[in-house]
Order: sequence, then C-alpha cells, then structure tokens
Amino acid sequence: MKVHTIHEAKTNLSKLIQRAEEGEEIILARGREPVARIVPFAAPHKKRVLGGFEGKVWASEDAFAPLTDEELRDWGLE
Repeated sequence: MKVHTIHEAKTNLSKLIQRAEEGEEIILARGREPVARIVPFAAPHKKRVLGGFEGKVWASEDAFAPLTDEELRDWGLE
C-alpha cells in the first residue's frame, strides 16, 4: 500500500478516488506522517422491520398436522 502526500492527492484526486471505488484503501500523509484514509463508501444497511409479510402469508389450519400414510408414501418417507 503506497502512501500519498497531500500534494499528490490534490494533483491526482480523481484517480485516487477511482482506485478507492475499486476497493483500494488510499493513505494520505502530511510529510511522512499518515493523517487520513480514502476508502470506498459503503451505503448503510436498511434496518429490518418485523411483520413485513403480515397479511400476505397464511397457512391452512391443517398445515402442521401430521402427514397421512398416503402423504408419507408420496414424499418417499415411509
């Protein structure tokens, strides 16, 4: 990872940003001392909301009833 001076960054900012977009971490230094990083921006994850399928998904009353012998045979579980 190469360290770039602030002067180099001013001159080549577009190129450095493009490299950051491609996943590279860019270190900026004042003289020889690192002072900042340019990193790819990651959009925040959307917060999950419970109940998003409320009223859209249903199960029949016998959905969790034991399978009959015929259904077991059909599924190859007998």
